[in-house]
Amino acid sequence: MSAPAARDDGAMPLPAVAHEGAGERPHRASSQVVTCVDYSPGQVRLQVVADLADFLEHHRPEWAAVRWIDVAGLNDMSVIDALARKYELHPLAIEDLLSRSQRPKIDAYGGEGSDLNARLFITTRTLHLEGSDLRSGPASIFLGHTTVLTFQQEPSDVWEPIRQRLGARGSRLRANDASFLVYALLDAVVDAGFPILDRFDARLDELEAEVVDSVDRETLNEIQHVKRQLAVLRSSVWPMREVVAALRRDPHECMSETTKVYLMDLYDHIVQVVEIIETYRERASDLTESYRSSVSFRTNEVMKVLTVIGTIFIPLTFLAGVYGMNFHTFPELNQPWAYPAFWAVCGLVAFAMIAMFRRRGWF
Repeated sequence: MSAPAARDDGAMPLPAVAHEGAGERPHRASSQVVTCVDYSPGQVRLQVVADLADFLEHHRPEWAAVRWIDVAGLNDMSVIDALARKYELHPLAIEDLLSRSQRPKIDAYGGEGSDLNARLFITTRTLHLEGSDLRSGPASIFLGHTTVLTFQQEPSDVWEPIRQRLGARGSRLRANDASFLVYALLDAVVDAGFPILDRFDARLDELEAEVVDSVDRETLNEIQHVKRQLAVLRSSVWPMREVVAALRRDPHECMSETTKVYLMDLYDHIVQVVEIIETYRERASDLTESYRSSVSFRTNEVMKVLTVIGTIFIPLTFLAGVYGMNFHTFPELNQPWAYPAFWAVCGLVAFAMIAMFRRRGWF
């Protein structure tokens, strides 16, 4: 697809985003997908890369200020190897992006005085819900002067809003450099956590009602499940504070001062998410204690009823034991009123004890 020609005044037309090869784009969950977005303040072009070798033989268009290449799915090592050789990605960074357990971090490679081009390597973790289960997948970002490469081990739509913003006329993304795109990508990862937190908030409200209304083993299992999910969420978001702080603090030739200003806002978002996570973890812990207290209270209620019943029958058992002894002489046994009198005495004793228990508030 050819780029629109520039007008005489140097301004570029603002067409809608062109999706090259959109009809050939496979389903994200089925295979590896490589997309490329070239953009400048005046125009933008998105294409799905079907032939990677042919794609890498050509440079980005002259009008493009920034090129963003996204690889969704890492099931084809030849793609990663080709991109690593083309854009001089450090072997240690490639090793990290292939690790499924890599925690968020930032490394700098190449630059002035080095044989390699300057690259910032940033590892983060994308979050999404599958039913009631939280999934956390590693995502890697390489930042150059004019190029951004992203790799996701598990394809997701976390960066789809960024593509939509790039297609909007007058987008701030298109007016800034590659480092601003990295800020937007990290911001999208953090913002994806807010809907997840809303789901946890609603679920905790439901569990609070369940703990009050009834005591069920399944309720405790669900509380523990939520606590584990919050731990996964915390382990994914918490290290991002240090990553963003390092991006703001440490100078790097690929990171612009404009982007560092926006990173302050991103840092605040991360702190907000972390604080909400900690609040929800405390709520989940309180729910566990409430569940145990509820179980203990119900057990005490049962034991109190059983104790009262047992206490009432103690004197009745005594009377039955006395008149059940094998003595030959029991004067009362020869009287016609003896049997009804026995039951009358037992009933009177039981009634008196119940009245005493109620007066003392024992039940």
